[in-house]
Order: sequence, then structure tokens, then C-alpha cells
Amino acid sequence: SNLFLSILSQLGAVYTEGGFVEGVNKKLGLLGDSVDIFRGIPFAAPPKALEIPKRHPGWQGTLKAKEFKKRCLQATITQDDTYGSEDCLYLNIWIPQGRKQVSRDLPVMIWIYGGAFLMGAGHGANFLKNYLYDGEEIATRGNVIVVTFNYRVGPLGFLSTGDSNLPGNFGLWDQHMAIAWVKRNIAAFGGDPNNITIFGESAGGASVSIQTLTPHNKGLIKRAISQSGVALSPWVIQKNPLFWAKRIASKVGCPLDDTAKMAKCFKITDPRALTLAYKMPLAGMEYPMLHYLSFVPVIDGDFIPDDPVNLFANAADIDYIIGTNNMDGHIFASIDMPAINKASQSIKEEDFYKLVSGLTITKGLPGAKATFDFYTQLWSQDSSQETKKKTVVDFETDILFLVPTKIALAQHIANAKSGRTYSYLFSHPSRMPVYPDWVGADHADDIQYVFGKPFATPLGYRAQDRTVSKTLIAYWTNFAKTGDPNMGNSAVPTHWSPYTVENGNYLEINKKVTANSMKQHLRTDYLRFWTLTYQALPTVNQEDKDDVPENNVPEGSVPEGSVPEGSVPEGSVPEGSVPEGSVPEGSVPEGSVPEDKVPVPPAADPEVSAPIAPVADSI
Repeated sequence: SNLFLSILSQLGAVYTEGGFVEGVNKKLGLLGDSVDIFRGIPFAAPPKALEIPKRHPGWQGTLKAKEFKKRCLQATITQDDTYGSEDCLYLNIWIPQGRKQVSRDLPVMIWIYGGAFLMGAGHGANFLKNYLYDGEEIATRGNVIVVTFNYRVGPLGFLSTGDSNLPGNFGLWDQHMAIAWVKRNIAAFGGDPNNITIFGESAGGASVSIQTLTPHNKGLIKRAISQSGVALSPWVIQKNPLFWAKRIASKVGCPLDDTAKMAKCFKITDPRALTLAYKMPLAGMEYPMLHYLSFVPVIDGDFIPDDPVNLFANAADIDYIIGTNNMDGHIFASIDMPAINKASQSIKEEDFYKLVSGLTITKGLPGAKATFDFYTQLWSQDSSQETKKKTVVDFETDILFLVPTKIALAQHIANAKSGRTYSYLFSHPSRMPVYPDWVGADHADDIQYVFGKPFATPLGYRAQDRTVSKTLIAYWTNFAKTGDPNMGNSAVPTHWSPYTVENGNYLEINKKVTANSMKQHLRTDYLRFWTLTYQALPTVNQEDKDDVPENNVPEGSVPEGSVPEGSVPEGSVPEGSVPEGSVPEGSVPEGSVPEDKVPVPPAADPEVSAPIAPVADSI
């Protein structure tokens, strides 16, 4: 049989716990290398509405795994229709093959997409059959197996009454089922079940973080990478799920006063109606966008047994890379204050003050004043609009991404046994042509480089973009292989030193990574402000603040045309970009995501409507 393998070096039908599956083998170049691709393998039974997933019963014969399955049911960008399917718990696998023998014991990398827990798909946005989350470049360049999968999002994934009648977190259970399936079955595909790395961006990065913290994953995960999102980010945990469950109940006609009856009623309600019962306000928001992310994980006493900050002992033996983009807050700041991207428009101090007070509600007036004063201290010497606009972006980047990331780094180190810790800052500037030239790396800008788009679709990119992509893939896949981003299959441009609280080490990743790219103590004074000064202020009455999102935007109130057709490439807040979900797919005010993000007007089928990489599959 060895002779046979050496001629064919590819997987035929693979035997899994559910039965045989057959994928496709794609030849690469003339050297005999290829990649085996399996699309649409079920990792759980088709889920029942608002219930935890169950194991798949299996199938007779050989399952043809050649096409991506539909995404999980979710609202379209315009929020007036749905697409996808309830039957959506499928995964996709890419296995690199050389010409000598079938690969064995390869490291495995499982991607968790972002999208604010509201949208997204395992294959990502699609432009001319080029899917954003196509694992081929990572697999072949890093010699690793790549797995992507779907999980439930929006109300069907995260609706909760805050008690055992509807505990929520269904999308997190889906993620867990996919990871557990990979652990049990990946050896048959040539993967090492004891070397699984999970990675993700935005809501996907936060999901990665939660999956390392839950006791349900003991022994499943060896390493993890969170890009622009951790469990401690303020948009990740819903503290008042019942408030939102009642809003949905009143829309779909379910009982409001008894959570057992409400939950029963939800389970027999048309799932499309549940999905559309929640609309993210797209304009005229009374509070910053953050307050409208409603269907996200909850502390259920089971999957998330406690506040995530207290669960880091569960990740003691997991190697962890955590990082952010230098302007992760830009897309959110642009939605909260649209003047940011318009050179002709100024931002006023009172507008920034209003934004600050909307994001510091728990500390009342003293919190808003202290924060405003701290962030605007430079304005007295430099009152240019560019400085002021950058301040707003830095403010949102700090609270939504950077400060929670720093706290997660410190918690991981404090609890670590064998687990190593690395941190990065991605700063390759956004390629959005309509952004001002001071804009750095926006939310989700990193995804296209991690997935090798500058190689897969070279026309849209420059040589420097390929350099960035090569660098990220090298560090990421080395880390997956060895737990050390410097050691593995790929040469790296400089040595990346581990993070400690004392040295504050982080690697700045852009087109020119040298020894000088290893830096220390990113924005420490701002971290100190948030963790010491701000924390020390007294908290104002909690009861009132959870009702904040009584948004006063009447249903359907987005003025017609305010979101130009096609203006938000799927994902333009890159699907991962807001905390998944945080920018509801249609939420971007006109112009805030420049139309150029969308190279073509979307076709009628949303699955084919999204643009090339600078895509918004990002949050």
C-alpha cells in the first residue's frame, strides 16, 4: 500500500465517527504538492431551536463533503430578511499534502469567526468563489491542518432568560462541539489531536478566550490566539439577558411574566421571526453602539460558570497569543461620530464628552469627567482636528479592545503553569481609500493577511502586503506547531519575546518587522487610568444602567438609502470586527464604510455578495 500512497499522496474516503467522508484533492503547482479539502462535514446533529447541540447519529455510505453548507440562520445586512439555515452545524477541513506520503501528526488550527455574535459563517464572505476564511494558504504555507465551522448567532445562538428555562450560550456550545469533534476525529485526516490551536478575531477572538476558560474544554485545547477580542471585552457578556428576552417576547407575542412559558413559546416560534425580532439601530442612537449588542454570551453557571476574569486557572496550560490592531476602535468611533472620516467636518468637544459619558455610565458624572479630562489633556497644546479625531479612535480602541486585552494578558500570566504568553500590536495601515491617511489598522484589517489573501488574490495587493501576510502566517503556524512563534516550519523576521507584566513585551507587526519591532508597555498610562483611577470611582446605582438601550430609534427608522445598497460588504465591519455583532450588519451609516469597500454590487444571493478581502467579515 505504500507504493500506492506514494503515487497518490492524498486522502481518499476518510473514516470518521459518523461514517466515511470524501472531499476533493486540489493540485498545487508542478511539484506534486496538493491540498485535500473537505467541506460540509456535520459535527453535531441538526440543532433544535434554542437547545444545546447533540452528537450526530451518523450516516450510511460515503458522505460527499465537497460544498460549503449554508451559514446559520441570520439577518441580512438590511435586517429586513434572513438567510442561512437552522441546519448549519458543519465544518470544513484543509490538509496540506506533499508528494511523498500522506501527512501525519500535523498541528491543527481551528478558526472561530467574528461578527458580533450576530452574523458570520465558517467560510466567510465570498467574492468570485474566493472565500475570506479559505484555509488553503495557511495550511500549505505553514504545513498545518485548518478547520473552520459554523455556530449559531443572533437570538437563535444567544437568546436567554437569565435562568435555567433558557440558559443561552447555544452558539458557544456549538463551538465546543466542533472543537470536541476535531479532537476525536482529526487523527484520521492526518492531524495531531493533542496539538489543537483555536484562533479567531473580534467576537471570534472573544469566543476563543471563552473556550479556553470554560471547564467543558479541559484537555481539548493546547494553544489559542485571540485577535481583537477577549472574554473581558465590555461587549462580550450580557449582564441583563432578561431585558432583551422580554423585548423579543413582546415582538413575537410570547408571555412576558413567566420565563418558563416564555422559553417554551420561543422554541415553537418561527426561527426567522425570532431572528428578525431584533434590529440593531442603524442611526440616531442615543447611546454609543456598544449598548445595542444584546445577544451575546451570558454567565450561565455552566458553560461560563463565573465572571470570566475569575476563570483563568482553566487556561493555565494553554499557550496564548493575544493582540489588537492599533486602531481597532476606528470603525466604531466612525459610527458613533461620523465626522471622524470626513476631512471637511470637525468634531466638537461636547460630542466627545457625550460619547465618553455614554461609555462610562457605571461611574456617572465623575467617571465621565475624569475620563474626558484624561483623554483631552493633549488638546491644550495641539488642538488640530487630526489629533482630536485620533483621540476619539484611541478612546474606543482602549475600552473596547486594548485595556481588556491587557487585563487578559495579566490574568493568563498570573495563572499560568506550562502555558506561554505572547502579545502583539498589528499596525499595517488600512487600505480603505476613503479613510483619512492617519488611519492605522482598523478592526478586522488583520484577517485578510492571516488568511493569505495577498497570495490568493494578488491583483488587489502590493508586495508589502505579501510581506505582512507571510510574517503573520509564519508566526501563527510556528506557534501552532511548537507553542513558540519563533520555532517551527517557517523563518520569521525577528525574535518575538514572551510577555510578562514586568517587561510588557509586545511585537509590533507591519510591513517592516525588525529587532526594533519588539516594544514594551503599550499605552501603560491609559491602562493605569482605567484599572486604577477609574476603577476607584464609586459605581452609581446599577439598576438603572442596564435599561440604557431603550433605544429611541423607531423600528425601521433608518432613512431610506442611508445604507447604500451593497455598501457594507458582508462583514464590512469586518465580520469579526465589531465585537461580532456589535455592528449589526446593516448598521453602518452611509459613507462610513466607504463604498469602495465593496468592489462589486452584491448579487441577490447574500452568500455571493461580499467583496474581496478588506472585508467586514471581521468583527
